[in-house]
Amino acid sequence: MQSILIKDTTREQRIQIVNKALNVCGSECEFCNGCDNLGGGLTDTFYQPYIDGEKEISELNAKYRANYVH
Repeated sequence: MQSILIKDTTREQRIQIVNKALNVCGSECEFCNGCDNLGGGLTDTFYQPYIDGEKEISELNAKYRANYVH
């Protein structure tokens, strides 16, 4: 498996990583707030810091689990 760390990916690759990971329903995730994401907000907004290279996806997932999964 290829690394998904910011240092090992381009912005375009990170967009593809997020879209592929969230595409479990078979639909496009762009502008989606489905998947019963428990108030996490729009998926494109939530993962934007990863796409922009500001925070690793693991940090965002940990934040989501801490705030939204009980």
